[in-house]
Amino acid sequence: MTVTYTARVANARFGGFYKLLLLWRGSIYKLLYKELLAFFIMYLALSITYRFFLNEEQRLYFEKVAIYCNNYANLIPVSFVLGFYVTLVVSRWWNQYLSIPFPDRVMCAISGTVHGSDEKGRLYRRTLMRYCSLSGLLILRSVSTAVFKRFPTIDHVVEAGFMTRLERKKFENLQSSYNKYWVPCVWFCNLAAQGRSEGRIRDDHSFKMLMEELNTFRGNCGMLFHHDWISVPLVYTQVVTIAVYSFFLTCLIGRQFLDPSRGYPGHELDLYIPVFTLLQFFFYAGWLKVGEQLINPFGEDDDDFETNFLIDRNFQVSMLAVDEMYSDVPPMEKDRYWNHSDPRPPYTAATLFQKHLPSFQGSTFNMAIPKEDMQFQPLSDIEEMNEDTLTHTLPLFSRFPPGIGPSPLSSSAGLSTLFAAPGSRLTLLSHSTSSFSSSSVFQFPETVQDPPNNLVDPTAPGLNVQECPLEKLFSIGSQNSLFHPPKTMDGCGNVQSVMPEEAEDAASLVAT
Repeated sequence: MTVTYTARVANARFGGFYKLLLLWRGSIYKLLYKELLAFFIMYLALSITYRFFLNEEQRLYFEKVAIYCNNYANLIPVSFVLGFYVTLVVSRWWNQYLSIPFPDRVMCAISGTVHGSDEKGRLYRRTLMRYCSLSGLLILRSVSTAVFKRFPTIDHVVEAGFMTRLERKKFENLQSSYNKYWVPCVWFCNLAAQGRSEGRIRDDHSFKMLMEELNTFRGNCGMLFHHDWISVPLVYTQVVTIAVYSFFLTCLIGRQFLDPSRGYPGHELDLYIPVFTLLQFFFYAGWLKVGEQLINPFGEDDDDFETNFLIDRNFQVSMLAVDEMYSDVPPMEKDRYWNHSDPRPPYTAATLFQKHLPSFQGSTFNMAIPKEDMQFQPLSDIEEMNEDTLTHTLPLFSRFPPGIGPSPLSSSAGLSTLFAAPGSRLTLLSHSTSSFSSSSVFQFPETVQDPPNNLVDPTAPGLNVQECPLEKLFSIGSQNSLFHPPKTMDGCGNVQSVMPEEAEDAASLVAT
């Protein structure tokens, strides 16, 4: 069913897609020619009626209606609704294909974990694999019309060899009103557990891996069932269909060629056949047909999934892998390049030019850097540059009193920052995040013995500047910085904090 044209477009060339336009099976012509022919016939019928069967008064009224329809037809958002709808349908179409249960991983797991060369070991492997194939058949029979026509009843499934008569009896005796495609998976689990107890599966790791592969297979079956159950909302499909067909019903009247002698704007020519209107119908209606064909790929259209082929392929390959190929390993021998450290497979004459192409080393492999920028810099120079950065004052904090500088900008990881003038003994804080937390580390000196910086006017009488305990907390950008505001002692020996008005304003601004 699937139309494959990949080999035709393997190489890009001039007019590479032109040959594809001549294909009929699966083409847009095959899907759309009936609708296009019906639209053209209705257009011609209206045109002939307007030209030959209407009197003067009726023609004048028809012309007013045609101009009105042509002016307001573009208010229907055809491109908008069609674009989103087809995008949704195509995405859903591909996800449905990815949900088709393939037994390849399960068959490899069975062949590598379920041991025994005797008849019972062979029976274990074939039965486990048949249960997987049966589960896949039951779910495809539930969603695909082509598979259901092939296996319309459970009797046909038994006759085809996917289920024994005893298994059919157990299957039908299960009282459940829901789809029972999962029943063979439960049989698989029970049989695998029995094989583990008998030693056919030698360890728990192998058993666990086998169950994981089965669950993956079972998950694909369930996803396929849900895709069939939950489709694109009906209202969305209705809106798109109504928008497209109402637009072209309006175009049947609005795009008519009117009498050029009337002098209507845009009707200077009388071409009889609306070429560009037909092209517009071809594109928009064809776009809608794409969504119509892809919304359910389990039918019998030209581009629907070949489900019957998948059933045949999966059953034949899986049985071959777990039975005839079990423990069938070719003898080991030295390969052709046994004594070569640099093996080079040969090229044919048609591909010899590819051998001389340079190998890709990385996008920066040929990047040029000036010689002076490739010199390593001593760490001492880098530290001096950092110290110069600490003394730089940003314009935002120019109102701070002397000696109290802003904290340099840092990354979100947090940097150690000295929130003080160079040479002062204000507290240095290190933190790892932009907010205080239990992981933050703060270190405070117990006693500061160095002479304090003159953070206020040293010429003021009776003032003795001293360093004081921590009192203020400021949050700047992504840093949290603490500093000691200065204190003074008056002539009576009373100690008081010194906080100039400008510094208080700036501190309150930063704290918020």
